[in-house]
Amino acid sequence: MFMDHIVLNADDEYLLMDFYMNVIGLEPDRLDLYRQGEVPFPSVRINADTIIDIFPKKMWAQNSAQAKGRPNLNHYCIGFSHDQWEALRGRLEKAGVEIFRGPEDVWGAHGQGISIFFHDPEDNIVEAKYYVE
Repeated sequence: MFMDHIVLNADDEYLLMDFYMNVIGLEPDRLDLYRQGEVPFPSVRINADTIIDIFPKKMWAQNSAQAKGRPNLNHYCIGFSHDQWEALRGRLEKAGVEIFRGPEDVWGAHGQGISIFFHDPEDNIVEAKYYVE
């Protein structure tokens, strides 16, 4: 098994896409098709197995089952190599994104790792982790 995707509801899907592409460093997936109106939402790719779908407001605003702000997600974590993690910290600082927790030793899918926590533009909490080998 593997994690296939997560979905983030966005008030401004372009702002969120820009953050995940230019600050986090993820590659866009279907963004051009979304801009052309050929698909209902864009995504960013974490790796070959996992994407983050960015749902525009028109997809969730009228559906209470997909409403924004449900308290069932505390945060999610993206794993990085140490070098990628250090580069991310630099991009976060350059973008003026506050790291509100960490760096600290936190348990994850591969055991203990070093994590920082910050908010994306839609106020989702993102944990960025690397594992010491």
